[in-house]
Amino acid sequence: MRILLVEDDKLLGDGVQAGLTQSGFNVDWVRDGVAAELALKTGEFTGVVLDLGLPRLSGMDLLLRLRRGGNKVPVLILTARDRVEDRIKGLDAGADDYVIKPFDLHELAARLRALVRRACGEAAAKLQVGDIELDPAARRVSFRGRPVELAAREFALLQELMLNAGRVLSREQLAQRLYAWGEEIESNAIEVHVHHLRRKLAPELLRTVRGVGYMMPREAA
Repeated sequence: MRILLVEDDKLLGDGVQAGLTQSGFNVDWVRDGVAAELALKTGEFTGVVLDLGLPRLSGMDLLLRLRRGGNKVPVLILTARDRVEDRIKGLDAGADDYVIKPFDLHELAARLRALVRRACGEAAAKLQVGDIELDPAARRVSFRGRPVELAAREFALLQELMLNAGRVLSREQLAQRLYAWGEEIESNAIEVHVHHLRRKLAPELLRTVRGVGYMMPREAA
């Protein structure tokens, strides 16, 4: 899952980026509201961690612009503003969650996973599509009851396809969600990951939609 972190404090930003990356997220980090707005217009993210006290464009103004423009990306406000009035204002502006600094990184990761699940219409903590079960928190996958060892990118790809079961995702969409800024992407990287998933799980698991991308049927094998 690709997350946009919007935080102007360098020390805190470094820590959050490292912690979320360790929890399995791909994290792109910007340090002001204008840069965040541009990133959200040009990139595809599954969630946003948003500070409110940002230079150039405040977090609240950015959030309001996003929602007025129809952008439904899940947004978690991460701020030191702890008044009830501030929390109400942030949630009413369109935030999906509100976390007050200081915070626990494991809890932050769990809240992000929950936001993304809800945005994709999933309520359970574990994803289940047919005989495939994926546990995002424990980073475990089982197929027909047996554990399956997946590389990090394979796990991330499977998670995206399960969250979007029944929908076609283009190669470009998958690449954006699997890789953060600055990472080198081989031209056939997505195809290679798909090949490995089919080999480790089942050939019929992922359908190729010619000229478009890939999809996982809602009732996968």
